[in-house]
Amino acid sequence: MSPDVLILGAGVAGLSAAIDLSRAGLRVEIIEARDRIGGRVFTQLDQSLNHPVELGAEFVHGLAPEIWLPMQDHNLAVSELEGDFWCSTDAKLERCKFFKEVEQILSKMHDESPDQSFLDFLSRRFGDSGHEEAKRHAIGYVGGFNAADPGQVSVHWLVHQQKAEEQIQGGRAFHIKGGYQSLLEIFTDELAARGVPVHLSTRVDEVRWKSGMVEVVARSSRGDEAFTAPRALVTFPLSVLQKAVLDQDDGLHFQPGLPPAKLGALEKLAMGKVVRVALCFHRRVWESVAADGETLADMSFLFSGDEIFPTWWTQAPDPVPIITGWAAARYADSLSGMSEGRIADKAIDSLAGLLGESKEPLQSELAAAYFHDWNSDPFSLGAYSYVKVGGEGCQKTLGAPIENTLFFAGEATDTSGNNGTVHGAIASGKRATQEILSVR
Repeated sequence: MSPDVLILGAGVAGLSAAIDLSRAGLRVEIIEARDRIGGRVFTQLDQSLNHPVELGAEFVHGLAPEIWLPMQDHNLAVSELEGDFWCSTDAKLERCKFFKEVEQILSKMHDESPDQSFLDFLSRRFGDSGHEEAKRHAIGYVGGFNAADPGQVSVHWLVHQQKAEEQIQGGRAFHIKGGYQSLLEIFTDELAARGVPVHLSTRVDEVRWKSGMVEVVARSSRGDEAFTAPRALVTFPLSVLQKAVLDQDDGLHFQPGLPPAKLGALEKLAMGKVVRVALCFHRRVWESVAADGETLADMSFLFSGDEIFPTWWTQAPDPVPIITGWAAARYADSLSGMSEGRIADKAIDSLAGLLGESKEPLQSELAAAYFHDWNSDPFSLGAYSYVKVGGEGCQKTLGAPIENTLFFAGEATDTSGNNGTVHGAIASGKRATQEILSVR
């Protein structure tokens, strides 16, 4: 029997929607271009340490019920982020002292005046006030945390995001003990129990639609395939949609094309850029480094002005010898497209310089390196979304159904201020589910 709903994309938004729709009694099929589910959730297991290595989403931000309810139902263990925040300034390691000043800067943002970029906000509000170091750290925070261009990102959106974080204690961060793969396994088990087909390595070329009918043409190792259903839920990442619709890519396209309102929304959103690397050592090479009369044994984050990887974090309080380098926004541009070996080499260079250590001893302690370039990943073309200046309401427009036939989900369609997060993606899938059920 043909399905009631085709779900295009097996990221967490699509998986969440598939479970909820099948619970409601609808027949669902999922089509996924990758050879795995999860999308931008991508966990690998380091065999020597028997510890998960996250190459995509890593932290659980705050106490969002979309994640915590399934975790609690399945007794998943979590650990809350703990440890010291260190900064490397002018080749000197010291405890970070900029947080209070940065918070004061961010607290001056509001969404009552006309929208502006974060850089314009800094220039107009703090242009002649000094505090250059605090402003530099604020720019680094906005660019690093949101993977966003500070010259494009909307201040109104940043304020909306802050309010959403406050509602779920978003300043707290957690690791799932088995990694996000544990959450995917919960989804996988329920989909299997409900008999939901998942077509992996099946790349959508064309979405042909008219009111009440969708035909999806896709390619797989089996050749060209066609899937039909009265409705489809589109969960492609933002950049994939933009490439298909705005750039009229030779691959994926919609026939007929999406309406002008959707095009306008796509133009007001942007995809953040990230390259990340995880270095697994034989021992925690940073814990013996001394600074200010103490060691970095309890370090959780290390911030710097490094031009390669300006942000690093450990697995604290878990004492495993893994440290992650994060290059977002403009820093990702210089790394994008490099080979795994070249990026690992640059990461060792960066970390050695920040710790004041020689490169060779760190290389000798290195057991494995994992990396993912999300910008060059053809199925994501970036990390996660943000709103550009003047883009208020564009997520709602992007997520709105078309003729009760094409529905849309994914973190870029979240309207709660949580886009760019796993819980925001899951929430968007649940919202789309309710839209489908209301018109089935």
